[in-house]
Amino acid sequence: MAESLYRIAFRKDHSRRQLCQLQLDAQQIDQLKEAVEELYYFEFVLDDLPVRGFVGYLEESTFLPHTHKVGLWTHLDFHLEYNGDRLISANVSMRESKPQSLDELRAPAAMTHTYSVRWHETALPYERRQDRLRDASFFPRSLEIHWLSIINSMVLVFLLTGFVLVILMRVLRNDFARYNLEDDGGAGGSGGLGPSPRDDFEQADNGWKIIHTDVFRFPPHKSLLCSVLGVGAQFLTLGTGIIVMALLGMFNVHRHGAINSAAILLYALTCCVSGYVASNFYRKLGGNRWVWNILLTSSLFSGPFFLTWSVINTVHWANGSTQALPATTVMLLLTVWVLVGFPLTVIGGIVGKNSAASFDAPCRTKNIAREIPPQPWYKGALVHMTIGGFLPFSAISVELYYIFATVWGREQYTLYGILFIVFAILLSVSGCISVALTYFQLSGEDYRWWWRCIFSTGSTGLFMFLYSIFYYHRRSNMSGALQTIEFFGYTFLTCYIFFLMLGSVSFFTSLQFIRYIYVNLKMD
Repeated sequence: MAESLYRIAFRKDHSRRQLCQLQLDAQQIDQLKEAVEELYYFEFVLDDLPVRGFVGYLEESTFLPHTHKVGLWTHLDFHLEYNGDRLISANVSMRESKPQSLDELRAPAAMTHTYSVRWHETALPYERRQDRLRDASFFPRSLEIHWLSIINSMVLVFLLTGFVLVILMRVLRNDFARYNLEDDGGAGGSGGLGPSPRDDFEQADNGWKIIHTDVFRFPPHKSLLCSVLGVGAQFLTLGTGIIVMALLGMFNVHRHGAINSAAILLYALTCCVSGYVASNFYRKLGGNRWVWNILLTSSLFSGPFFLTWSVINTVHWANGSTQALPATTVMLLLTVWVLVGFPLTVIGGIVGKNSAASFDAPCRTKNIAREIPPQPWYKGALVHMTIGGFLPFSAISVELYYIFATVWGREQYTLYGILFIVFAILLSVSGCISVALTYFQLSGEDYRWWWRCIFSTGSTGLFMFLYSIFYYHRRSNMSGALQTIEFFGYTFLTCYIFFLMLGSVSFFTSLQFIRYIYVNLKMD
């Protein structure tokens, strides 16, 4: 956001005040024509009140004779309402002036921009000025469509999740009934005339019970696994905090960058969460290189973020964009991470290491690993990633469009209550799908669930990135190297965050599920 050239004093009217004079060449005239045809608009913020209007006038007839007129507004009328010493509403109008025709403009062309300011007294109190904003929206209203789409998504996701849970509970109940068969089941059998039910069971002893001595065998790359879980838990805390702050009305939608500033501050403060979770779980898994684990945790997201941001900011600098952060801001952000984020990661890691208990597995793990039988194609990692990523993505696909339209388009997002509901559904669906996929994997006597459950639900980030490609080509008008690099760069980081966050939710949900079924299983 930049400071404009317009000078407006409280309760002082102006008429036809000159703003600036421009000398336009042929290329600039063509750029203005393209901006008007693409429906570009301007936005001012006056005392936290948005003032919007289209930069030009476009008239096109579809009947014969065909006409196509393009004009630029060179005069703006600002209408401001006040009550006492408070600004109540702000609006801009172009009714009293004619647009400057760009069809007949030839280079070099001189153009003068002017503006008028008119103040009007109103009885509306300052506390109710937000009502005026809701009643007069610059953008098309889509709230009803938004609600219907969200309800449709919620019903679909609840049905899918309920179906999975019902099937899973019935299968588990049958498994427990078979595996916990009492010894007197054979005694009450056929009196030696035939094989007892217990004998039949032992002959067909397969599934998730038979791998109870391997299911808690620690995975490879323990330090990386724990770092993923720590950073994922941090972003889960950060995302929940941001949504709760938005629900409490702590963000003004007209102050651009407020959520970004809060996210940067919360990221630095929640670094202790990533350090604690990663170091605590790493120590439970028997890890000894806890210093390396803390360093890996602190750089697992900050490293890719700094690399991606450096490329984007360099492209902005090279193109002279106002979106490029100056060197002083870069040094300030780096200082926040060095003085706040990294020390909190170390402190959290030390506390987590010292407070870690034993892993406390309900089953004893043998020294020699059991051979894993060949798995059918539908139990492979790719199929699990497709199912585990698509269902959570379907829960947020509708909301994802509005978020993309807000960040990269003209929409204005204020429905934080719906966002909180969708966020809760996303976490619930991710946990349920993870439990189902983990159960099917263990039923095939495959105990390598540690990394599988992270990638299964974490693949939601991949579906989000594929959707971003569709949005870029089909729903946006972005083009050029600068916009392409910025869009896909920041979208990649967002998808990476969802991979870490949902992967952590999936892992801890599957871990609790596995503990539950093996604790309730009577071992021989």
